[in-house]
Amino acid sequence: MSGEASTPGASPRAPRPGTQKSSGTVTKKGDRGAKEKPVLVLPPVGEEEPKNPEEYQCTGVLETDFAELCTRSGYTDFPKVVTRPRPHPAFVPSASMSEKPAQDDQRLSASCSLNSLESKYVFFRPTIQVELEPEDKWVKEIYIRGWRVEERILGIFSKCLPPLSQLQAINLWKVGLTDKTLSTFIALLPLCAPTLRKVSLEGNPLPEQSYHKLMAADSPIAHLSLRNNNIDDHGAQLLGQALSTLRSCNRTLVSLNLAFNHIGDSGAGYIADGLRLNRALLWLSLAHNRIQDQGALKLAEVLRPFELTHTEVVERRRLLLEKGTQERSRSPSSSRPGDSKTDREKNLLLQVNSAALAEKTDKTQTTKTPKGLSKKKEKSGGESVRKEEKSGSGQSPTQGTPKKEDPTKSGKGKVTIPEQKTSKGKGPKTGNKEKRSFLLESEQLVAEATETVNPLLEPVEHRDGKVFVPGNKVLLHLNLLRNRITEVGLEGFLATVQYQAQFSKSKSPSKGPVGLLRLSLAKNCFSPQCPAYATIQELMLPRAPVTKAKPREEETT
Repeated sequence: MSGEASTPGASPRAPRPGTQKSSGTVTKKGDRGAKEKPVLVLPPVGEEEPKNPEEYQCTGVLETDFAELCTRSGYTDFPKVVTRPRPHPAFVPSASMSEKPAQDDQRLSASCSLNSLESKYVFFRPTIQVELEPEDKWVKEIYIRGWRVEERILGIFSKCLPPLSQLQAINLWKVGLTDKTLSTFIALLPLCAPTLRKVSLEGNPLPEQSYHKLMAADSPIAHLSLRNNNIDDHGAQLLGQALSTLRSCNRTLVSLNLAFNHIGDSGAGYIADGLRLNRALLWLSLAHNRIQDQGALKLAEVLRPFELTHTEVVERRRLLLEKGTQERSRSPSSSRPGDSKTDREKNLLLQVNSAALAEKTDKTQTTKTPKGLSKKKEKSGGESVRKEEKSGSGQSPTQGTPKKEDPTKSGKGKVTIPEQKTSKGKGPKTGNKEKRSFLLESEQLVAEATETVNPLLEPVEHRDGKVFVPGNKVLLHLNLLRNRITEVGLEGFLATVQYQAQFSKSKSPSKGPVGLLRLSLAKNCFSPQCPAYATIQELMLPRAPVTKAKPREEETT
């Protein structure tokens, strides 16, 4: 009995020194350690290999380049590059209907198996969806949806995206962008191909709302979508300032989508201020916001002749003076150098005068332009100088005014002529191809018109001592669906549409833009049977591109 008691006592002690069983347990622990070693080694390897991604030369194939750069950066699990799935074609009944239930049954049986459980969640795995060219199979668009894009991933993109020579669009939907990662993304854009013109950042709210950095003067973006970003009035103010100010203006952005945000009346006013001097934006969407009548009236006011503020009048006179000095330096001056210096000094003194005197001088400019031009064409330089002195002697308090008016008159004439030339190029192209994507065509027109005329130098009208500019007629599409606009705001848009309709009738279609072609005001706080809304619909119906194209097709047939 004692031996039997000792044997069970010895049996649990025996494995400790090292029996076969204990060796088996040791080998199992060794196997686990061997599996855990690469996981423990990965962080130092990632720290030891920061130079390897820089040494790698991208081949232009996004799938291989992204995978190689991720592995060199220390990533073990990273998103795969896949082709974007296209929508299924429409169902067409055929004679072989008996074969389809068998295929469906096979799919159901395969999906019910335990091995296919992982395949159900493939859709939710992080991927980089790519849309390819149909012929050359080059990457055309990139879609990233629903996974966080960090700084290191953007660093990898900065190396593998520039070789893509046909890249046209980048779409980031709910990728957890921050203000810091947005700045790195903006720095990435100039490295890409010049064909990249469309950026979509939807569902990425930022605390500082620094989306205006995407609309800088050197930005290549032509189409920008900022839906569902919780942009409020402060963000709209930054975007309006990026559209245009007195000294700067965005000339590359063609379409801007600000739908599904929190923009109110003040934010709409800031966007309207940006449209005052912007002549590049053609498509604007403010649908599903919080705009009421006050914001709607500000938007409608910009699309018809509006009054210039005091600062804008001063800036206009400064631009006119610069035009005059530039033309003087180009053309040989017939007057003496001493006289030209005194003229410049007098012109500078006249700039400091009050706004009333400025408006009076502008009126004298508009009334005396043809006479001054005819005298210069008919007679020589010496006689023109004498006549300038005679006209200056008649008005002793403002002797320098006629001398200042002559170069500004010539400046006005030379400014309006190229404006008509550039508008002639815009008119038929937008009119003949409006059925198709007129945004892409108009984008090319904006890119071709490098030398655009400042809106402050456009021909103005004087009413009751105030200066009025013709207004923004470049904007073609305005979407204000599902806001809080009532009949009061409709009256402002009715006046705008009536003015643009009269202007388009008086002006031939080959002489530049004529205003809105599409205006969406449905689903607001007014009844669809409202008389103002009905008249707006009637006036906009013949201006729509689709309705314009139908009679042209009938004429061709």
